[in-house]
Amino acid sequence: MHAATTELSEAIDAYLRAVALERGASPHTLRAYAADLRTLAEFVEESGAEADPALLDLELLREWAWHQRDAGLATATLARRTSTVRGFTAWLARTGRAAADPGVRLRAPRPDRSLPRVLTRTQVDELLAGLADRAATGDPNALRDFAVVEVLYASALRVSELVGLDLDSIDDGRRTLRVLGKGAKERVVPYGLPASRALATYLDRGRPALASGGQAEAALFLGARGKRLSTRAVYTLVASLLADLPGSGPAGPHAFRHSAATHLLDGGADLRAVQELLGHASLGTTQIYTHVSAERLAAAYRTAHPRA
Repeated sequence: MHAATTELSEAIDAYLRAVALERGASPHTLRAYAADLRTLAEFVEESGAEADPALLDLELLREWAWHQRDAGLATATLARRTSTVRGFTAWLARTGRAAADPGVRLRAPRPDRSLPRVLTRTQVDELLAGLADRAATGDPNALRDFAVVEVLYASALRVSELVGLDLDSIDDGRRTLRVLGKGAKERVVPYGLPASRALATYLDRGRPALASGGQAEAALFLGARGKRLSTRAVYTLVASLLADLPGSGPAGPHAFRHSAATHLLDGGADLRAVQELLGHASLGTTQIYTHVSAERLAAAYRTAHPRA
């Protein structure tokens, strides 16, 4: 594992030692636990989330579980991995390494709910309208939050890519962003006029207020004390926006990425163009969105067609 996951990796190692001592677990069981928890550490690293085990939360764990489900794991394997992670987070809380147990409500995604969460266009429009109303007050945090969600949806970014954006990542003349994705691969992604307007207002009135004096970071999106916005803050924002909306699946930032990809395909976009936008190395990874789109089309047909 890379250095970014050292703290989490050390906690996992300590947990495995505790399991060996307290339960007398067999070497086979310990290897299985280690492999299960390694998938969590790797997901935390890939998502760009904080590697501090005390900062694990339910939404991140749910994103991990759905990522495992999307990888095509057997139901029994997914259930075992979820159980292993719940045991680990319970131990974190019990030993004081975390203030609470974030995994107590974690459940393995059901086999018939393996598709990612997708918002309807109406839901996206309503969420953005609400954020625009808050931004209209001029509050710097509200201006930033509006721009964050506009960019997440406009460019279908991973949360790690979003918080990694710098001021010089923007080419507003061409309305594109230079993004550093997985494996340090750089790509250029477009964004639309609404996102451009939200970014311009944030940069003009929101970011200067958040920079809070001193030498401001190069980061595009700023959080507390003028530092780069954290992935945790974005997870918290999106979870609060999606909390009351119907639909299965995790309520994290990936919901906007899933939704953007599906809406593009619904609108007739070429699958390979969507692959490029998302930064998928394999076209097969992108094809899950064709299943989402087909499911939504079938539902609309059943609802609206007189001979359905």
